[in-house]
Amino acid sequence: MRMAPMLSLKPGNAICYSGYRHGQSPDQQSYPSLDEIRQDLLILQKNWRYLRLYDCTPHAQRVLQVIRQDGLDFQVMLGAYLGPEMNNFGCPWGGTYSEEQLELGMDANAAELERLIALAGQYRDIVFSVAVGNEATVDWTDHFVPVSQMIDYVRRVKQRVTQPVTFCENYVPWQYKLRELVAEVDFISVHTYPVWEYKHVHEALAYTKDNVESVARLYPGKPIVITEAGWATNSNGRGIQPHNSSQELQAIYYQDLMDWSRQSGIMIFVFEAFDEPWKGSADPMEPEKHWGLFTVDRRPKLVMRELYAELEMASIA
Repeated sequence: MRMAPMLSLKPGNAICYSGYRHGQSPDQQSYPSLDEIRQDLLILQKNWRYLRLYDCTPHAQRVLQVIRQDGLDFQVMLGAYLGPEMNNFGCPWGGTYSEEQLELGMDANAAELERLIALAGQYRDIVFSVAVGNEATVDWTDHFVPVSQMIDYVRRVKQRVTQPVTFCENYVPWQYKLRELVAEVDFISVHTYPVWEYKHVHEALAYTKDNVESVARLYPGKPIVITEAGWATNSNGRGIQPHNSSQELQAIYYQDLMDWSRQSGIMIFVFEAFDEPWKGSADPMEPEKHWGLFTVDRRPKLVMRELYAELEMASIA
């Protein structure tokens, strides 16, 4: 496996970035300010060159604005968030909507794709690729979009942007459900989470490699990027065993991923820059909230503590 050649990227680390802080969330349309985003990017620029953004809300617009205004050395994979267009009765936490809700979802998705196209054009020097949707076809998603519609969306976007186009999804649908979509995307974007599948940290990298290889061998010559891989640092037992989530385990898996990335040349977007308290249930130990390499208060976790010693000292002071 090699990094997607059409991306022509300089070497550099990659990370998923969602900058929402306490009291902010995309669901409530409460977004980080320009100054808050600037603070985040000044932290991240020390170790990362590539950022992945999930939607085309004011959050993404402000990130791109700060990068340009401040002349920061970031390149961005810009994503469009696609809401539900079809009921998914197999989703364990919802996924069922009225016909009116689904129609509104389709309208919202069309508007989101227009924003994606506009931002990709406006920030062509910063946006190096675009992702048409995120985890919208996997069996457990609560925002299901039919594969035929995904194909149509990718074709529409490709006609109007100059950047490579992809779709970000768990590795399993790429094995069978998305075979027709593979021909449409410029590269495949894979998500892999061994900890969600009850793997021990010392078997996690091998499992990650197996996940990616299970896709790569089906589509020889098709470039693959890992757009999500990470390890939760806390869990209430919902989907992840509490003993299998900690800062120590996160640090081990992160280092294994980075060693493999350097050796293989495969691009890996680590999930996630900062903890996201807005996600999941109200339980503060909900694992969805605890994937950051930094806390929501921007303090480095163990994995980043040595590299960001100055932030650690500042938080103690």
